[in-house]
Amino acid sequence: MNISILIILSIIFASIYFLRLARVGTLLAFLLAGILTGPYGLGLWELSETWEFLGGIGIMFLWFTMGLELNTRRLWQMRQTIFGFGAAQVLMVVAILFPILFGITTWTVLGTLMVCLLLAMSSSGNNLDLLGERNELQTPMGRQTFSILLFQDLLAIPLLAMIPIFAGTGLNLGASVIDIFVMSVGFIIGVVIIGRMVVQPLMDHISRIKSREAFLIAIFLNIIGWVVIADLIGLPPAMGAFLGGMMLSETLYRHQVQTDIAPYRILFLSFFFIALGMGMNIPFLRESILIVLGGAVLLIALKFAAIYMVAKIRGVHTREATLIALMLAQGGEFGLLILQMMRQSGIEAIPFAHNEILIAIIIISMIASPILLGVYDRLYESGKLIDVKRANKLNEITQIQPTVIICGFGRVGQTVARMMESQNIPYAAIDMNVDTVVRARADGFNVFYGDTTKPNVLTELGFKKGKTRAVIIALDNAHIAKSTVRAIKRLSKTVRIFARARNMIEADILHKEGVKLALPETIESSFMLGEQAMSAIGVPASTIETLLVRLRADNYKTLSEILSRNK
Repeated sequence: MNISILIILSIIFASIYFLRLARVGTLLAFLLAGILTGPYGLGLWELSETWEFLGGIGIMFLWFTMGLELNTRRLWQMRQTIFGFGAAQVLMVVAILFPILFGITTWTVLGTLMVCLLLAMSSSGNNLDLLGERNELQTPMGRQTFSILLFQDLLAIPLLAMIPIFAGTGLNLGASVIDIFVMSVGFIIGVVIIGRMVVQPLMDHISRIKSREAFLIAIFLNIIGWVVIADLIGLPPAMGAFLGGMMLSETLYRHQVQTDIAPYRILFLSFFFIALGMGMNIPFLRESILIVLGGAVLLIALKFAAIYMVAKIRGVHTREATLIALMLAQGGEFGLLILQMMRQSGIEAIPFAHNEILIAIIIISMIASPILLGVYDRLYESGKLIDVKRANKLNEITQIQPTVIICGFGRVGQTVARMMESQNIPYAAIDMNVDTVVRARADGFNVFYGDTTKPNVLTELGFKKGKTRAVIIALDNAHIAKSTVRAIKRLSKTVRIFARARNMIEADILHKEGVKLALPETIESSFMLGEQAMSAIGVPASTIETLLVRLRADNYKTLSEILSRNK
């Protein structure tokens, strides 16, 4: 027993290490460990009831955390992207996959539709990890990707509601899409009401006793309680865990709950993936290896094409559309969970052998997608892609010696450029978005393609110590802005740097990096509103000016003190 545990932990560690080097999700390392140590590998473990029980708990935790992400306020704030881009992505993938799968299989219409919807889902865990590692969660591309993932999580409600249709048990939903839609909306409304009127007061009471153990047990009771209720009324238990998460997402404790359960979620979810790996019929899959590999390639290619088309129709830039499509071209945990649930419950919506093949296809796509993303990044940075070559061709145009360099050429950068042109100040701008560069060049701007975090790129742009008098950073990504400041400082310690920041925290970080002035947009917009309001009610202009000078002095030191006292 001890040797078996040592071996499986060693395999897990090695798998995590090498998969993370390839930026592949950690959970797949547990699946690989299950395959290697299971009955079709080294034979150290059998897929016993204990493993299935532990894996079942992991499934509940995954559904719970998916529900925890679906806060109604967030859904409303991002509704246009979520229900526009997200819904269009799913519909496009289903529209492309359905005729292909229905034509090459003997599945029923309903079974084919279910599989298409499962394959349209992507891996939330893997993609959020990738966006975090790339510091792109707060970029337009990151926000759009996150919105699509939120829609996919929301789609889990009607998809889970369809499970009783295949089982022939539970609520008499028939095949009515209207019934499923009404049921889903009813669940969401019920979640909001119960979450805010029942769960919130209960959590308030529990938090007052200041016991972390009691708080944690309350979370577990919330998960298990709703699982039991769902099971009693004939719904899939996963639906209960999902709704339990949604109810807690309506409370003030959502972020604390996420933090507290994170270690347990990973622990029990690892059991699910280990059990899934142990249960995979490796000899059968080996015989069907060409079908599995071909299916994975086909899935990635078709999903990429569908998502890319939707992104371009919505006006997304070419590079961003490509990144979104590459990230979402994989299958996801949701598909694995549903297929596993159907297999364990004996629901033969599709033949069990096909179920096994689909699980393998989804797993391979989850492994391949981040690797393909890395390959794309390498090609893009090397300038071997068509759009990059197009931008590099533009960069060959003879440029003037700039007095001012503008890093980032969105709305802020373009406004600054217009100001420079009005005073005949020579400038050069740089941006990493090829479409932005091409459009701006067509509009007459002196803008070039390049990475602002690379000193040699800035030098090629025309940066010269003593000649370049100011650099303006108009980037909307704080991490890239900080890296850009460091690249500039390597070229010149004395050049004056002016930066855009979203808030006081980002402004303070940039000040510490050596930026002369970092304007927090939220604060400056507040100053403009306050200035106009005071002027309208008769406050003298000199008084307003004195107040603003005092608040802006010493990098907003006075304002920071006022805000800190009022927290």
